[in-house]
Amino acid sequence: MTTERIVLAYSGGLDTSVAIGWIAEQTGAEVIAVAADVGQNGEDLEVIKQRALDCGAAAAEVVDAREEFAADYCLPAMRANALYMDRYPLVSALSRPLIVKHLVTAARKHGATHIAHGCTGKGNDQVRFEVGAASLAPELKVIAPVRDYAWTREKAIAYAEEKGLPIDVTRKSPYSIDQNLWGRAVETGFLEDIWNSPIEDLYSYTQNPAEPRDPDEVTIAFEKGLPVAIDGETATPFQAIDELNRRAGAQGIGRLDMVEDRLVGIKSREVYEAPGAIALITAHQELESVTVERETARFKRTVDQRWGELVYDGLWFSPLKQALDAFIGHTQRHVTGEIRMTLHGGRAVVVGRRSESSLYDFHLATYDAGDSFDQSLAKGFVDLWGLPSKLAAIRDAKLGAAGTAGPLSGGTAGSAE
Repeated sequence: MTTERIVLAYSGGLDTSVAIGWIAEQTGAEVIAVAADVGQNGEDLEVIKQRALDCGAAAAEVVDAREEFAADYCLPAMRANALYMDRYPLVSALSRPLIVKHLVTAARKHGATHIAHGCTGKGNDQVRFEVGAASLAPELKVIAPVRDYAWTREKAIAYAEEKGLPIDVTRKSPYSIDQNLWGRAVETGFLEDIWNSPIEDLYSYTQNPAEPRDPDEVTIAFEKGLPVAIDGETATPFQAIDELNRRAGAQGIGRLDMVEDRLVGIKSREVYEAPGAIALITAHQELESVTVERETARFKRTVDQRWGELVYDGLWFSPLKQALDAFIGHTQRHVTGEIRMTLHGGRAVVVGRRSESSLYDFHLATYDAGDSFDQSLAKGFVDLWGLPSKLAAIRDAKLGAAGTAGPLSGGTAGSAE
């Protein structure tokens, strides 16, 4: 008889290390641990792999997904100028569909019937893992010990000590932290009181923006909406983000402190650091302002917002997200050029832009000699543009003078004197 197999999204931490043995005991199945490096700057992958095996995994796989994450997840978010609630650059939300993809690949490779994750029932990640898996492999079932079996940290520590698992169960951070190449998310602890200010020790990707330092000027070259060089040096997607994380982070850029609307219906206080993401999105938006015509740019802002909401809500693999990807890709055909930025004091400020695809025409824009704009055409344009509003105003004035205004124009409906 073939032993059932379950593929676990493995981080190397307490909860998922404990989950290996606990799931095996409860189900009688073999547990396959899968860990992905998405630029979180954590432990060595081989160390994590060995820990999974030492904790009882039947097999363990580790994936260096940094370049894949940068090219196929972070940069699409940048092209969409994706900022959930106009602020959050989707740090955690972007890594989950990539992890799901590798979980499903491992499940099919090992003939697994289930996938498992360590998410709680209060967060967004449970949705991202499970909806993503259902989209890619609807036949797979899900096990979520922390959520479905009230697996608390105290229980996890007791289990680890009882089984002698090779994991440090004594050190506990006051925060819940998730980080990757695109940024870093911090919550819980004293931050749950939304009146409390973040303290400097909380930050890791960014330096204090109030500290004195010299400005840093950087030039980012784009081709079809994708960064391809930093200060003239060719860069892969991973290298471009990594370099801007370093340089923008050194200037304190990308700190966010916000109360956001979680998918599960609650509001949550989150502190983020995303120096490279904020710098790249700022530069990309500016290059779009130069190269994308007005009506497309107006509509794309709506598409960008919806794209970010879909990804935040765990719908990376949805038909609508795929359709919006096609639209965004079409808009990027001419988003090629260079953006020069000054990084300083917590801000990334665009100070120069140039593009062979630019729609900016100096001779049309200038008010000095060389002006090629025919101002005599403007009078007729203004008259026609304002004609509907003018006709409506004439109509309203006439009806108002005749005393035929509707019952909702003023007063209180149904009032008695």
